[in-house]
Formats: sequence, C-alpha cells, structure tokens
Amino acid sequence: MEVIVGVLLDDLIRTYELQEGGRLRRILVCSLTPGVQAVVVFRFGQWVHLQPKFLRIFLKPIYMVMNGIIQIMWGIEIQHSAQIGAGLYIGHFGGITISGDAIIGKCCNISQNVTIGVSGQGENRGVPIIGNGVYIAPGARLFGKISIGNNVKIGANAVIYKDIPDNAVVVLDPGFKIISYKGNRNEVINTQIPIS
Repeated sequence: MEVIVGVLLDDLIRTYELQEGGRLRRILVCSLTPGVQAVVVFRFGQWVHLQPKFLRIFLKPIYMVMNGIIQIMWGIEIQHSAQIGAGLYIGHFGGITISGDAIIGKCCNISQNVTIGVSGQGENRGVPIIGNGVYIAPGARLFGKISIGNNVKIGANAVIYKDIPDNAVVVLDPGFKIISYKGNRNEVINTQIPIS
C-alpha cells in the first residue's frame, strides 16, 4: 500500500505544481480536475488488485463503479493492470484509452483523445513501452509492440507504430516524422534577480 500511496502522492504533487495561483486555489483545481480523479481511481484499482482475495471481493465492485463513472463522465479509460510510473499528468479529459498491458514511465503527460493500445499478430502483437518524461499531444495514437524512448515529445494526431529513440520530437507526416534528435527539454536558467 505504501508504494501505491507514494506514487499517487507524486501524481498529485506534479499536477499541483503545474497549476497557478495560491495554495487553496491549486488544491481546489486539482481536486476538480478530471485527470486527477481518473488517476486516483486508477491507483485505487492497482491497490485493490494487490489486496488479499477476501478483501478484493468487497473492494473490486467499488473500484468498478468508480472506474465506470470516470469513463462515463470524463471519457478516460485506464485499466488498473497498466504499469504507469509516478508523476502521471492528464491535462484534459475525453477520449483517453490506455491498454491494461501498457508500460509507461515516470512524469509523463497524456493529452485528450490519446490511444495507447494493442496491435499486431503473433510475435508482433503487443503494446507500447513508453519511457520517462514523454509528452503525448492531443489525438496521438500509439499502438503495437514498440518502444518509445525517454524525453520524447509526440505531436498532435501523430500515429506511432515504430520505435522512437530518446529525445526525439515526432510530428504527423502523415504517420509520423522525427524532426529532431536534440531533445525537447530546455536548460534550466536561473531567473532569480538580486534585489537592490
């Protein structure tokens, strides 16, 4: 339980830090954000799955109802069996489907209308393995037995069906095209100005 709670806390802190305003406003925005609600239910589902069988009998129906509400209200479907690292951020709701076999690293951003799903046949059948710090823009589709590297940025409506190396920026062309191997992270610049 401690591991799941720690990962959920990382998810919540990441969303909190991305909000603007004072502490109360940030907390309120986080609690009302569909992405946060979906992540809480997803982590609860993971926790339920780890419980002894006699507890799961009582807890699983609660999870199923909560998950159904998230799917109906917000259009976010994340199966509890997906392996998703800490710091998951879902900025907008609607049309998000993540396969239960997906593996996603830490600190990833998932936008609306994103599908991460199964494709292929035989040995080629599988689901994407996604690295850390990946940004997936609205409408992107990732499917099949592929690997997405760390710090990758996937543009809007891109259709990803082949491996993507670390630090790549990928855009629609018409499937996808790697436009940079230099990364998508800016260097942190010290913005503190001494007060005279």
